[in-house]
Amino acid sequence: MKLMIMGYARHGKDTVCEILKKNHNMSFKSSSFVAVRYAIYPILKDLIGYQTIEECYNDRGNHRALWFELIKAFNHHDKARLARLIYKGSNVYCGVRNIEEFKAIKEAGLFDYSVWVDASGRVPVETTNSCTVTEGLADYTIRNNGSLIELESTVSEMFKVLTVCNEFDNRGW
Repeated sequence: MKLMIMGYARHGKDTVCEILKKNHNMSFKSSSFVAVRYAIYPILKDLIGYQTIEECYNDRGNHRALWFELIKAFNHHDKARLARLIYKGSNVYCGVRNIEEFKAIKEAGLFDYSVWVDASGRVPVETTNSCTVTEGLADYTIRNNGSLIELESTVSEMFKVLTVCNEFDNRGW
């Protein structure tokens, strides 16, 4: 089963992916982690003066709108380009932020289900200058406004539901 995990900055997407990895053997790659190598660092190393890929990656929160635009440029000719790189070795794409890219990835059939992670009860939402995907695009929503233990339980429940749905879809029941 292939998943697309999405949501606003600091809402827990990576934590959800870590839980999927630890408890359900799902491999994942963060869009930011893959993009820094292919689309971000080659440009920002001179523009901002980063010395290493790690330095650039660790500063991503300070330049979300710029990263959004650079990833969009990287995907200009193939809006699913970054997703193809991610899904080559992973079950889970963590962090799509552009609605046009999301639609292209979905149309290409690269994932089975999309999941929105929402922590808006405790963390602000993001502006459209760095995130244009919305909860309405998701097949499933995880509310992440409680404890880590609650989130682990919620992710396990989601995994069970999507596994059953995936079996149903694949068998045509």
